[in-house]
Amino acid sequence: MIKSKLKPEEQKFLASLTLLNENFYTRKDVVKIAKELLGKIIVTYFDEQLTAARVTETEAYNGAVDKASHAYNNRRTKRTEIMYSGGGAAYVYLCYGIHYLFNVVTNVKDTPHAILIRAAEPLLGIDVMLQRTHKKKLDTTLTSGPGNVSKALGIYTHHTGIDLRSEIFFIADDRCKLSKNKIITTKRIGVDYAAEDALLPYRFFIKDNIYVSGKKPPKSSRGELAAS
Repeated sequence: MIKSKLKPEEQKFLASLTLLNENFYTRKDVVKIAKELLGKIIVTYFDEQLTAARVTETEAYNGAVDKASHAYNNRRTKRTEIMYSGGGAAYVYLCYGIHYLFNVVTNVKDTPHAILIRAAEPLLGIDVMLQRTHKKKLDTTLTSGPGNVSKALGIYTHHTGIDLRSEIFFIADDRCKLSKNKIITTKRIGVDYAAEDALLPYRFFIKDNIYVSGKKPPKSSRGELAAS
């Protein structure tokens, strides 16, 4: 177990989390799940380094009927096959040969829904994240944008297929509540090729959070999440 190798404060942090179960991921409504992933905690433990970040921005991809999805029209390739595996798996792909983008597979087997994690707020292991991203100090770019999220958390294509309830890579709830008026809905970014589907309101982010991609809000939403 990794807990025996962690510092007391890291063990305390993990003890405060509740793992998201299979039922969370296998529901049919990918848009609803994308909204509910906001505020959840991504945890990675790679090379004996623990990092964690709170999800602040997501995009839903509605499988075979969504022209922006890699699985549009039930397209199946070696890369996208994991999307058909059933909810709760990681789907990581390389974009423009530079950025590794982390997606959460949802719904049941053979229904290829996925949610792109576009941004997150660093919580734990910030020194490790800075090292991975070659940054000297913390700023909003550390985990804003999907490529930056993956780089900071150490996520690469070889993590595709990992069960997101595993010991080394998982998503959890820390019993913090995000009010509905803190969720902003817009069209997705960078999917103009998807014709009318490019206009679908499938992007969600936490209002006023500085760790959001694109134009930065004026202030952080830290403190907006109240323990329930």
